[in-house]
Amino acid sequence: MSTSTHTLPLPVPLQQDASIIGLVGLAHAASHFGHLLLPLLFPVFMTEFGLSYSQLGLLMSTFFVVSGVGQASAGFLVDKVGARPMLFAALGLLVLACLVASRVTGYSGLMAVAAMAGLANATFHPVDFTILNQRVSAPRLGYAFSAHGLTGNLGWALAPVFFATLSSLYSWRTAYLAAAGMYLAIMLLLLFNRSKLSTQTVVQPANTPAEHSLAFMKLPVVWWCFAFFLLSTMTLAVVQNFSVSILKAMHGISFEAATFTLTAYMLCGAVGMFVGGFVAANSNHTDRVVALAMTVAALLLGLCGTGLFDATLTMVVLAATGFAVGIGGPSRDMMIKNATPRGATGRVYGLVYSGLDTGFAISPLVFGAFMDRGWYGATLMGAAAVLLLSVVAALGVGQRTAVRV
Repeated sequence: MSTSTHTLPLPVPLQQDASIIGLVGLAHAASHFGHLLLPLLFPVFMTEFGLSYSQLGLLMSTFFVVSGVGQASAGFLVDKVGARPMLFAALGLLVLACLVASRVTGYSGLMAVAAMAGLANATFHPVDFTILNQRVSAPRLGYAFSAHGLTGNLGWALAPVFFATLSSLYSWRTAYLAAAGMYLAIMLLLLFNRSKLSTQTVVQPANTPAEHSLAFMKLPVVWWCFAFFLLSTMTLAVVQNFSVSILKAMHGISFEAATFTLTAYMLCGAVGMFVGGFVAANSNHTDRVVALAMTVAALLLGLCGTGLFDATLTMVVLAATGFAVGIGGPSRDMMIKNATPRGATGRVYGLVYSGLDTGFAISPLVFGAFMDRGWYGATLMGAAAVLLLSVVAALGVGQRTAVRV
């Protein structure tokens, strides 16, 4: 008679998971800060270089076209060489982009900055989610996605304060030099903790038939995920790029007050992400959570566009929109995880999140034309309508994930 003993795997210490989540969250905050390197200084560029809204919109379209194409490709590289080398390359590019931005003398220089920052941005989502999915224990993934989204919103919230403060105290060129220093400090911190950021590359077992690296693209659910990100991000791009100008035009508030409202939107989004982490960790229907959150956000944003509210109430409601979107964030990431085939994390997240970049690229061109015509309320209402379309895409993801499983 023989006996055998079965040992259960030891639970992963909370400190280990928390440190990995914190490092990835810092990288995510840095990437979101980079989204606003150019838009926050649009008023300055219009005055100093004589640019139109459409020209400024083209800068952001360039940023996100480069990012979107690069992100779809970066997912393959992350699966092949690992997430860590790609992360450090991205941070180095952001340092370079900020240094170049501090020296620009015209539109061509701004276009170069947009391209460099876009290429840097391309790697973050496939890198972040590969590290989280491989290094964080499964019971804590919902909270990891919450922290990931929260830190991204904090990066967005910090950027307006950072640039407004340093630009007023010194100059906008000095603000870009300070941003380069910040990115360098983040890169050094992550380099010191690089052992916590290593990931395994995808290796095909010898006894199994090889699957083509593009096979995942045949899955309809992947393209529904792409559509969701494209549509929901078009709305976010309106808030980021044009909300300050819209508030000034519709209600005559100061640049500082309008910028504070954008920061409040991002902070409310971060709080929503925190709450949404608990929702995602305890929900079996992440698609429905996402759909409900986006529906509420679309209604609030549409109300802001009607002009029925005064300046103060418009600013409050716009900030509350960020909270509604934030609640759906962690459930959105769990929704994508559930739809991702095993062993294709980098590739799927790269392709799906390139929908985010595509939305950011399209939106400034469409709604920049609205802004040039003075259709400020229509810009917000159009953004709300697009967000409602993303609700359909989210429910489509849930339906097709259930069928595949």
